[in-house]
Amino acid sequence: MPPKYHIETSQAPNRFQKITRSGIIAWEEGCLKCARCVKKDCVYQVYEKRNLDDRQMLDSLDSVCMDCFRCVQNCPNRLIHKGLNPSYKVLGDHYWTPEIISGLWFQAESGRIPVSGAGYGGPFSGPGFDAMWTDMSEIVRPTRDGIHGREYISTTVDIGRKVMSLEFGPDGEIISPAPPLVEIPLPVIFDILPWSPPGDRIPLSLLYGARALGTFAIIRQSAINNAVREFLPNAIIYVDGNPGGLNTQLLRSARIIEIPDGEGAIALQERLRSMNPDLVVMIRMKLSPKTPEQALTLVAQGAEVLHLVADEYGLEEGKDPLFIKERLKEVHLYLVNKGIRDQITLLGGGGIAMAEHMAKLIICGADAISIDIPLLAAMECRVCRRCKEGISCPVELDDVDPVWGSLRIVNLMAAWHSQLLEILGAMGIREARRLRGEMGRAMFFEDLEREIFATMGKRG
Repeated sequence: MPPKYHIETSQAPNRFQKITRSGIIAWEEGCLKCARCVKKDCVYQVYEKRNLDDRQMLDSLDSVCMDCFRCVQNCPNRLIHKGLNPSYKVLGDHYWTPEIISGLWFQAESGRIPVSGAGYGGPFSGPGFDAMWTDMSEIVRPTRDGIHGREYISTTVDIGRKVMSLEFGPDGEIISPAPPLVEIPLPVIFDILPWSPPGDRIPLSLLYGARALGTFAIIRQSAINNAVREFLPNAIIYVDGNPGGLNTQLLRSARIIEIPDGEGAIALQERLRSMNPDLVVMIRMKLSPKTPEQALTLVAQGAEVLHLVADEYGLEEGKDPLFIKERLKEVHLYLVNKGIRDQITLLGGGGIAMAEHMAKLIICGADAISIDIPLLAAMECRVCRRCKEGISCPVELDDVDPVWGSLRIVNLMAAWHSQLLEILGAMGIREARRLRGEMGRAMFFEDLEREIFATMGKRG
């Protein structure tokens, strides 16, 4: 049995003051000048440590307060209040909500799983991944626990084309060709970022993190420079220019390369493989209603890995777009019905914001997933997209230290890894490979609604 995969974490403090959900409002007018002010009794010394962040013009009271409400309850003239922080309300957007962003910050800082003492307070169902639930029936068995070492649970997955059968020679040797496979200990790769400040610091943070975790980060061919070359064993080169610009030495250093979908994609795959037979080639496809048929054609032509990508909200291209989990589920089942699903590796990316989304997309048929915006959020990004408009970043991401950035990314992935182990253990599944396509271990709101209300209104 291989050694258990473990991610070492370390505290990675924020560079900027956190934006918290609640803030303190402390009125001075009407103060009774009590002999012992409740502010002096704060066990966390919030008021004594109070200062103003001149870079963000934020009062430290909001981020340091531990929400014990002692000062609010004990002030005799009710001059201290807790209220919803307006800066928190404007974080992100309808999909990348303040709750998601602040959760990513917490995980990146500490490497721990965010826990709400009050439990889940959201709606019963919602759009996207919120309309899907996983079967946690094995959670009643305490030995199903991969985090604390009582049972071995593997999160390793393989990237590459698989053979359906083996041929052996007269002496027992394998004579059938075996396509190259790359094994990663965590079913996550780092995708091209939809936006980020210019410079090498953010890409280097991703590459440092990928190397520490044993996974890969996708880097554009046009962004490869001397600083990036030392990370080629953990980089997936995306061919965004002339393939002729990829020299033989570069291709021999790489283990995986990604090419865009289009006419001649398979021919380019074979050309690259002829230069490095051990190279795994991924084909990047934008999700659309035509994806199932396109995937079938590519698999029949010899494609190894299909990277199916939605937009940052998890939506495909086209009118009335489907969410990624619906379309990827359709692709997976379509290939299953054609009897060729096990030959290909499917990666899914776009709209994956939390660890539970990773597990849910794998249940829908992905072998592994790719993430982008959570990596930026790990480095304190507020998902304001100002850098996309050429406006300066409020948390100065262009000046981030790649070592600090990689620590935050490693912490985030450690928290996601722990949550994946929790899900696998609670489902009674011992490895991530077996989670793929296990739709019988999940419930989908649309299916339940159709089954429950199908007979209503019908007369016997």
